[in-house]
Amino acid sequence: MAHYLVIVESPAKVKTIKKFLGSSYTVAASQGHVRDLPKSQLGIDIEHDYEPKYITIRGKGEILASLRKEVKKSDRVYLATDPDREGEAISWHLAAALKLDEKKMRRITFNEITKNAVKASLKAPRDIDMNLVNAQQARRVLDRMVGYMISPILWTKVKRGLSAGRVQSVALRLVADREDEINAFIPEEYWTLDAVLKVKGERRPLTAKFYGTENKKITIHTKEELDQILKAVENAEFKITDIKKSERIRRAPLPFTTSTLQQEASKALNFGTQKTMRIAQQLYEGIDIKGNGTVGVITYLRTDSTRISEEADASAREYIGSVYGKEYVAEGSASKNTGKKIQDAHEAIRPTDITRTPAALKESLTRDQFRLYQLIWKRFVASRMQPARYETISVKIGADQYCFTVSTAKVAFDGFRCVYTEADEEKEESNVLVGNLSPDSVLTREEFDPKQHYTQPPAHYTEATLVKTLEEQGIGRPSTYAPTIAIILGRRYVTKEGKNLYLTEIGEVVNSMMKQSFPSIVDVNFTANMEGLLDMVEEGKVEWKEVIRNFYPDLEEAVKKAEKELETVKIEDEVTDVICEECGRNMVIKYGPHGKFLACPGFPECRNTKPYLEKIGVPCPVCGKDVVIRKTKKGRKYYGCENNPECEFMSWQKPSKEKCPECGGYMVEKGNRLVCANKECGYVTALKRDSKEE
Repeated sequence: MAHYLVIVESPAKVKTIKKFLGSSYTVAASQGHVRDLPKSQLGIDIEHDYEPKYITIRGKGEILASLRKEVKKSDRVYLATDPDREGEAISWHLAAALKLDEKKMRRITFNEITKNAVKASLKAPRDIDMNLVNAQQARRVLDRMVGYMISPILWTKVKRGLSAGRVQSVALRLVADREDEINAFIPEEYWTLDAVLKVKGERRPLTAKFYGTENKKITIHTKEELDQILKAVENAEFKITDIKKSERIRRAPLPFTTSTLQQEASKALNFGTQKTMRIAQQLYEGIDIKGNGTVGVITYLRTDSTRISEEADASAREYIGSVYGKEYVAEGSASKNTGKKIQDAHEAIRPTDITRTPAALKESLTRDQFRLYQLIWKRFVASRMQPARYETISVKIGADQYCFTVSTAKVAFDGFRCVYTEADEEKEESNVLVGNLSPDSVLTREEFDPKQHYTQPPAHYTEATLVKTLEEQGIGRPSTYAPTIAIILGRRYVTKEGKNLYLTEIGEVVNSMMKQSFPSIVDVNFTANMEGLLDMVEEGKVEWKEVIRNFYPDLEEAVKKAEKELETVKIEDEVTDVICEECGRNMVIKYGPHGKFLACPGFPECRNTKPYLEKIGVPCPVCGKDVVIRKTKKGRKYYGCENNPECEFMSWQKPSKEKCPECGGYMVEKGNRLVCANKECGYVTALKRDSKEE
């Protein structure tokens, strides 16, 4: 009797797939990659057309030996690694490491780990797709070149253990650029004006918002402008000039891709990108469901496609019709056209069986698994449903030459919203009085409610918004978002406080050095174009080594130039006037994982260290002592008094010696301007930098 071997990546899949196949099949796991470039060297033969030198990963010898024994017993070997570039490359490496006979070996892929999908894949085996493998090889070689050639320069200039990366350095730059935008932002004053109106015959008052004139929206910038408007409408008659009824449609959302799942799980469930991917992996690989055994409950989790198979689409529509009613079933199917290359061999992330409701699986899932599965299930069901429809009424109210507006929206048909609402969905306006208004309604002003506001700076990146930006800019791919963010957090280039990402001191140093010495590596467009080239390799339109041949000479030249600049700079520890209490030497400034600190130069005999408080040459506005650079527990930089905790002065922006000529308060630097720290004063002037600072 013939015997078959199926090799998957993870042991969790072994348990799930074994159940679907008969006794003539053995299922074994490679436990991820088995071969890679060596850690101790570049591992790319530059002289021989950039040939990678792959070696067996340490610790994988026993796994390969065990797999070789199984290969000998088998008549055919099916390589069933993940259905993407990386999975294809793992299959190719397995074929090489196990010395598989091409006639005996076949590649199979499935988008979901269910009995039907696994059995269907065995009926449609294929050869290894070398275009996919080569796209992955090109990415790996490019990343290795950047990492291994630039990182030693960071070690020499800053400290050992730092790293540069083709995608991580761009992600770091995005965070740094956003921080610069926030620091340079100067709030601008504006006002809103509400009129509280009494409607004859109604008990409750009506609140109308100032719009402008009948045909033009006006923003109120200052108190003077506000007073001018108030003067004009103080004794004006408030009269309805227009009532417009219309219908608004809110379309159903698309099913999840990797990026949108990470974003929505962050907003709705407060999950980090890594946590989302870890739990999604568990749901994909298989959950032990009471009465069913182990089964994969969602489709493959690394995808940028919103496509859904015909069978899954038909089954979802049938389910929606029977549970919610035929009127809820969508007529067509929504699709996304971004103009970008999408790995459309994959589907969107969806449940493998629509009838497996979150409630039915609740007892078989952990709390976090249940919450993520519920999010995926609801989003997929919603994507196959009718849009939500709203009846809207918009009323214009004239007062002198000005116009106020009030509106309401009432749900006419809830559509997909009976199943799913997005975490940041706007709250619908509800003003029940509006429906009772007519052109003849008599309005009397009760009071005005003016409010002062200030424009807000751009928000700090969160993991979710950084993923969104990486995707929009075409940087990285579904499998790289979470690892990229994990690296910049793990290296402490970026810190996370609440949901927000902040640049650390060490991140600032690394980013400025990368921008100065390797501008193309951290250029967003360059990195996005490189991703485009890798996609063309996958399509078989570009030879993978051609990408490397074009990239390496420029990188080599930039590295040589940076090294030459380093030769003229003698890197020595900066000596301070702080004396080591242990041995009496002058302590020196070193870089650690959190930034600068003081260390004794007598190391290793003397291991004394201290926090380094860098003075900025500005007296504390509160007590007159020196302002120093401090860091939060997580490494975010701020300015505080050296006399802390006695003096509680702190500022996120750098204070200046100059006093505000308007109110006498202290000023802070924002980009190339000095701004009064007192928001109510709002004085702004150009920043004159000392030539030494330049």
